Amino acid sequence: MTLTDYTQQLFADRIGGSSFGLKDEIFKFEKIKRAKKAALKENPNIELIDLGVGEPDAMADEAVVEKLSLEAAKPENRFYSDNGISEFKEAAARYMEEVFGVSDLNPETEINHVIGSKSALAMLPAAFINPGDITLMPTPSYPVLATYTKYYGGEIVQLPLLEKNGFLPDLSQIDQDTLKKAKLLYLNYPNNPTGAAATKEFFEEVVAFANQNNLIVVHDAAYAALVFDGEKPLSFLSIPGAKEVGVELHSLSKSFNMTGWRIGFIAGHPNLVKAFATIKDNSDSGQFIPIQKAAAYALAHPEITVKTAEKYSRRHELLVNALRDCGFKAEKPKGSFFLYVEIPVGVVGGPTFTNAEEFGQYLIREHLISSVPWDDVGNYIRFSVTFQADSREGEKKVIDEIRSRLSRVQFIF
Repeated sequence: MTLTDYTQQLFADRIGGSSFGLKDEIFKFEKIKRAKKAALKENPNIELIDLGVGEPDAMADEAVVEKLSLEAAKPENRFYSDNGISEFKEAAARYMEEVFGVSDLNPETEINHVIGSKSALAMLPAAFINPGDITLMPTPSYPVLATYTKYYGGEIVQLPLLEKNGFLPDLSQIDQDTLKKAKLLYLNYPNNPTGAAATKEFFEEVVAFANQNNLIVVHDAAYAALVFDGEKPLSFLSIPGAKEVGVELHSLSKSFNMTGWRIGFIAGHPNLVKAFATIKDNSDSGQFIPIQKAAAYALAHPEITVKTAEKYSRRHELLVNALRDCGFKAEKPKGSFFLYVEIPVGVVGGPTFTNAEEFGQYLIREHLISSVPWDDVGNYIRFSVTFQADSREGEKKVIDEIRSRLSRVQFIF
């Protein structure tokens, strides 16, 4: 038996065991990637409009970049930071007070830096999930927490996000047998992919529900400051009693256009933050200190996020109007850069669509417009307003082209 042969038998069951790497599975985003490549090859003179990108289209603020450069040149900043520097934690505490009105966070015991919220979500189950424990996950949602709950032998119970409920989970539908084994309740508002925003009343319900059922709430607040049309940034931790039942994750990726910088923070109950920090201390040696210092500078300038939110709001309005002109029932979200729209059932004289994946492939193939399909609860397509355009005129040009391409056919709803 060769080296390659015997290693095939040694992979952990959590990633497929001896079948790891042998199955020719093509997942959603790979299908999108392949369809885009084929469409461009067949239509070399037509620009593909990418409305599927889930990341900001702009660079980080120039002053933040300059701060990084200055700090990176200092020899004292070259060392490990382990669980973070006080300067960043203190900046995070001030940011939570200034933007969200959360004034009672201790930066040393109730805040810890994270190397992006994705890594934090991956680490959290290690602190809480034993085999047989349950994580309550909204669906559709960002899957990382579910992945790691399963890795540790836990189970996932999906909470469907329905349009009729404002894309908020109906906690009353969770049965008692499930609640007896549940440990984590994961939430994300404003929501990816629906763009829905939570309310204070809903978060109050969550706090009461968590207390009643001994649950830990994990609120992924990556888009919390990206709100518009009179909506105020809302933190789960601003609700009385929330800090006693959970933690909240904030990311500078979306709100400050710092995606690749991998910096954010976790805040909340000191024991929960300490548990996370214990896992993190055994997983990494902290984010590069100059990135933390640049991030601290960014957090002191929330007007950067306000400016970005204004851009997304403007683009949402343009895109919603264009889609409505083409027959879609599009509603502007209250936050994030995602627009979640129910798909048509077909095209007059053309194909029919049994699910969003088919429709998404059709959009790429026939209109060179890329999006992300979601068939978890109903059949929806997610458009992102982070398309490339460097001016208001450029934004209008992109949207006008979308309207022109989609208007060539008549959709059936």
